[in-house]
Amino acid sequence: MTTQLAVGHGLLVRVLVVLFLLPVGSLSYSSQIHGIHGHKLPFRRVLLGHDTEKYAVIFDAGSTGSRVHVFRFDESLNLLPIGDEFELFASTKPGLSSYAADPPAAANSLKPLLEEAEDVVPTELRPDTPVRLGATAGLRLLQGDAAERILEAVRNLLKNESTLKYRDDWVSILDGNQEGTYLWVTINYLLETLGKKYSETICTIDLGGGSVQMAYAISDENAENAPMPSTNETYVEEKTFNGTNYNLYVHSYLNYGSKAGRAEIFKTTRNSTNPCILEGYDGTYTYGGVVYKASAPPTGTNMKRCRVLARKALKINAPCKYKKCTFNGIWNGGGGDGQKNVYMSSSFYWTAREAGILESDAVGGIIRPLDYMEAAKLVCATKFEDIKSNFPNTEDDDIPYLCMDLVYQYTLLVDGFDVHPRKKVTVVNKVNYKNSELEAAWPLGCAIDVMSSSATKRSIFDE
Repeated sequence: MTTQLAVGHGLLVRVLVVLFLLPVGSLSYSSQIHGIHGHKLPFRRVLLGHDTEKYAVIFDAGSTGSRVHVFRFDESLNLLPIGDEFELFASTKPGLSSYAADPPAAANSLKPLLEEAEDVVPTELRPDTPVRLGATAGLRLLQGDAAERILEAVRNLLKNESTLKYRDDWVSILDGNQEGTYLWVTINYLLETLGKKYSETICTIDLGGGSVQMAYAISDENAENAPMPSTNETYVEEKTFNGTNYNLYVHSYLNYGSKAGRAEIFKTTRNSTNPCILEGYDGTYTYGGVVYKASAPPTGTNMKRCRVLARKALKINAPCKYKKCTFNGIWNGGGGDGQKNVYMSSSFYWTAREAGILESDAVGGIIRPLDYMEAAKLVCATKFEDIKSNFPNTEDDDIPYLCMDLVYQYTLLVDGFDVHPRKKVTVVNKVNYKNSELEAAWPLGCAIDVMSSSATKRSIFDE
């Protein structure tokens, strides 16, 4: 009996030694065990502990719903899979702003997401796993102190009912510059250009509903010539990723997003008929609590006149007190190699999809700004009642404004951001990463920033 025990003990030791020496990738999927909620965990990880992995939990509190992203990294900041994907993602509706009259209910709406996120993070890593919530458009529009009362209720939830690493200032409303910076980090990380010299990084332009953000890395010379920071404008962020220092030009152009841009164009016609509206439509457009007349003139839609109005709305000819401006007198960052490769997202993607510039099932593609104008020629010549049959991917709410949106986005790129009409640019909704597709959005960039700044204890949230 003693001999059998000794042999069994020796065999167990040899098995454990073999498992220890094997690389993780050599373990077959049948050598994995199921963790909480069915997420598969490598058997070797269970044996060796969690010293080489870190997690980040990011809440994206948007206007239409709340979403949680959980990311898992190794010590070199490479994404590691959680189950079969590179992130855990869960969402709920409605968004926090829908609970303006009941802040505790707003916080409670996040509980299922919080529980699912915590279940994925190993128990012993939770005290070192940061949880952050960034609120965007929805809370920004709430009146009075409603937004702050909701954020305070969320802080109480995380403080009292979560075991994750938490600070009060990690629950906040993101400003446009933070969104722009995080998206730049996301895109460059997924394309594996983060850590390379600035001239090899990607320029990002993100067209949201209320604002448009541009971000790109600039030279030391351009950074030194940047306008002095003021109360309302800080153009350059100094960031370090993968050991490389970047001067990042980032600016959020408030009131020039896709939805806000429509309102700016309507303002130019002073509540009269508008040549950007499709012939056959007679209605109103509401943005920011203001109602605008939305109907085509008797002569019908006119693309050329619409383009004049788009330039006027963008204030292309506004005085520029710097060497070079984009539009409305805003410094352009000086240009340079960091702008060679341009990736565009959000409404740029959705409008391209609606207008047939992209296939309906495409997550992105290489296009030219000129493609928006070519599509506008067809759309603007189409009557309101015929749009759905000719452009079936158009959302119903966007139909009256499809001509306007295409002209506006072309004008924004070409006249506003000085992108050549025939320059090849990439428009994305998701980015291919190691045989997976990850969303082109700010939460991953936030997580990378959290991990990159852990050594210095400083991140964008601290600024």
